[in-house]
Amino acid sequence: MSMSSRRRNSLAGVFAATILTLGAGAAGAAEEAVVIPPPAMDETAGSGTETAIFAGGCFWGVQGVFQHVNGVENAVSGYAGGEAETAQYETVSTGSTGHAEAVEVRFDPKKVTYGRLLQIFFSVAHNPTQLNFQGPDRGTQYRSALFVTAAEQREVAERYIDQLDKAHVFPKPIVTKVSDARGFYPAEAYHQDFLTRNPTYPYIVYNDLPKIENLKSLFPADYRSQPMLVGKTKG
Repeated sequence: MSMSSRRRNSLAGVFAATILTLGAGAAGAAEEAVVIPPPAMDETAGSGTETAIFAGGCFWGVQGVFQHVNGVENAVSGYAGGEAETAQYETVSTGSTGHAEAVEVRFDPKKVTYGRLLQIFFSVAHNPTQLNFQGPDRGTQYRSALFVTAAEQREVAERYIDQLDKAHVFPKPIVTKVSDARGFYPAEAYHQDFLTRNPTYPYIVYNDLPKIENLKSLFPADYRSQPMLVGKTKG
């Protein structure tokens, strides 16, 4: 498996802590979940499916969270924000491409709204107050960002960020950037379903499995035990 030196170095830093936190559940998470209110404004549910793109650090954990959300029909790890010719993992890992590690989520808005996905994203999937890093990972490729695919998504996202900042639900301002989606490029096959396929991997144990437990605890009505895996999804 190919893996950037930055990710390998971060694993070395968390391995010792992982040994101490195995079995500790959400309390051992590198980033704790935050209980936040739902968006005051949400989209109008239409017919058919909808697509949204979320970037919040390493895509392994973000993908894993959304794969466990009811109403999500597919969640694919990939790259957004840069050009097609630089959308490869080793190149993106240099931090010079404009890409962010991102997850494209296809969902049924009649079962889960974009606003609800935003609430889960900000609450359990990542820390939206960290600028150009998440946990042990450093660089613009790990930035917090929303790549919107419709004008209504932009309005919901921007109003929700403003709502959360005014309510001071986080100790620092939200740094999540909202921009139009200019393209999404699926990541290499070995990155897809990584959390599910590698549940004992130290990085996953320490940084990402607690996110799944937090989703189950804070959003029980939205949680499903069986993830919607890329390998089992068509289309």
